[in-house]
Amino acid sequence: MTRIVFLDAGSMGDTDLTPLQLPCCQLQCFASTRPELVTERLLQADIAIVNKVQLSSATLQTLPQLKLICVAATGVNNIDLTAAAQRGITVCNVRGYADTTVPQHAMALLLGLTNQISNYQQTLARGEWSQSPHFCLHSHPLAELAGKHFVVVGYGALGQATARLAAAFGMQVIISEHAGRQHCRQGRVSFEQALRQADVLSLHCPLTADTQQLLNSETMRWLPDGAIIINTARGGLIDETALLTELKAGRLAAGLDVLSSEPPPASHILLQQPMPNLLLTPHIGWASPSARARMLLQLSDNITAFLAGTPLRQV
Repeated sequence: MTRIVFLDAGSMGDTDLTPLQLPCCQLQCFASTRPELVTERLLQADIAIVNKVQLSSATLQTLPQLKLICVAATGVNNIDLTAAAQRGITVCNVRGYADTTVPQHAMALLLGLTNQISNYQQTLARGEWSQSPHFCLHSHPLAELAGKHFVVVGYGALGQATARLAAAFGMQVIISEHAGRQHCRQGRVSFEQALRQADVLSLHCPLTADTQQLLNSETMRWLPDGAIIINTARGGLIDETALLTELKAGRLAAGLDVLSSEPPPASHILLQQPMPNLLLTPHIGWASPSARARMLLQLSDNITAFLAGTPLRQV
């Protein structure tokens, strides 16, 4: 009997987990798992399913029976891939399940900022529309997207899908080359040149050692005044202290679905006070019911294929 343990199944919300109940397998699900409980819960497991639970080299060394890690996400920065490979542990992720919902959310953040949705909602709650001498209220300036430069950093499936939506709004799409690359591939511009042109900068790249704090005090200075940063990828791509400085100065705006620490502590610097040029959502861009159902089917396929000796979506 193959033992499967899902360490943070609660991250799937109310998604039906039935697809993970496979023949000749025993499934055990925990809503969440604190770091000190990871080894205990995986000690007898053949297969681990994790969304954001960290599996470090030290942890993997304590799990001699573990053969497969299924990541319930595309990003795998929570897994020590080198240690897993050294121990012969296969790592598989899920891909393409959120190719519609994440781009939709990226554009929702962008439209929320350009059309001042949250700010106008607060204005209405204060009764200011009712006090207006006119039928409309011009308390927050709107911005049109048509003709603006939309820069994509990370041109995989999500970046491409988001770029198509931006183009549908009449925006001019610019594809950034990887930061630090000396030569640009056809159809791309250097990272610095892309940022210097960006009216909107949308991040879709994975979090790696090379992309950690990709946007920092230096690179953010390349962005033009009034530029909007959209991040639906990973919070660690942005130096949040440097971003806060730019936001307080009113030079940039940002729509973020991710932060460097999740869930963020109440003391997180971007949660201390509302800012009109900052729109935050709690890492839910990926999580439409349809996307979560597609993810579960991919996880099931990954496990079935691995048990058959033909791993799918291997990292």
